[in-house]
Amino acid sequence: MKMAVLSSEERFKNIEYNLAVIRQKIADAAKESGRKPEDVKLMAVTKTVEPIFINHAIDCGIDLIGENKVQEFLSKKPYLKLGGCEAHLIGHLQTNKVRQIVSEVSMIQSVDSVKLAREISKRSEAAGKTTECLIEVNIGDEESKTGLDLSLLMQTLEEISLLPSIKVKGLMTIPPICDDDGQLRKYFSQMNEIFVDIKAKKIDNIDMSILSMGMSGDYEEAVRCGSNLVRVGSAIFGPRLY
Repeated sequence: MKMAVLSSEERFKNIEYNLAVIRQKIADAAKESGRKPEDVKLMAVTKTVEPIFINHAIDCGIDLIGENKVQEFLSKKPYLKLGGCEAHLIGHLQTNKVRQIVSEVSMIQSVDSVKLAREISKRSEAAGKTTECLIEVNIGDEESKTGLDLSLLMQTLEEISLLPSIKVKGLMTIPPICDDDGQLRKYFSQMNEIFVDIKAKKIDNIDMSILSMGMSGDYEEAVRCGSNLVRVGSAIFGPRLY
C-alpha cells in the first residue's frame, strides 16, 4: 500500500504535535521514576530527515540531534541551525571515519572498543580538543548488534580512562526486540544498575552522567528504568523515507 505524501506544512504540524506528546510522556515517566521532567534529555534522531524538518524541530525547542552516519551528517550540517543545538553521532563509527567527525560533533555515543577510542583520542589531540563519548554496551549479547560485551566493559573503561583527549560521559545501549514490557524492563534495569555501579567506583576520567537508552518504541519504559537521554526519531518526524 502506498503511503500518502504529506505537504511540508502538514509535516511541520505533525512534528509540533508529536513533540508535545513525547514531552508529556517523558515528563510522566520521569515523575514515575522519582525525577523531574527536566532530568531527561530528548534527542531528535535525524536519520534520513531533510534539514528543513530538522530545523523546524529545532525551532520547536529541540536542542540535541543525533545522526547515525558520518557522511549523512556532514552533508546536512551546513543547512542546519546548530547555533543553540548540539549534535551527537549515535551510529556505528569506523576508525577510518574518525578524522572526519571529531571536530564536527560534540559527542560520539557509539564507542565500542579501545581501538576506536584510541583513534578518537589521537585525532582529537591533533585537533586540539577533547571529545566526549559514551560507551555502547551490547546489553542483549546479540551477534547482529555492535556494542561492547558486558564482560569486557570494566577493562575497556579502565583502558580508555588513560587516554588523553577523550572523556567518557556515560553509557549507551539498544536492547533486543522484546515480546513484552517485562523483558524490556529487565534489560533497561540491568543497564541502569551497571551505570550506577560504575558511577560509584569514581574512576578517573570516567564521568557517569549520561545513560542513553530508549528510542521511539520504548523511551517511556527506558525513562522509568533510569534513562536520562532518549533518542527519538520516527515518533517525532514520522516514518523514515528511504
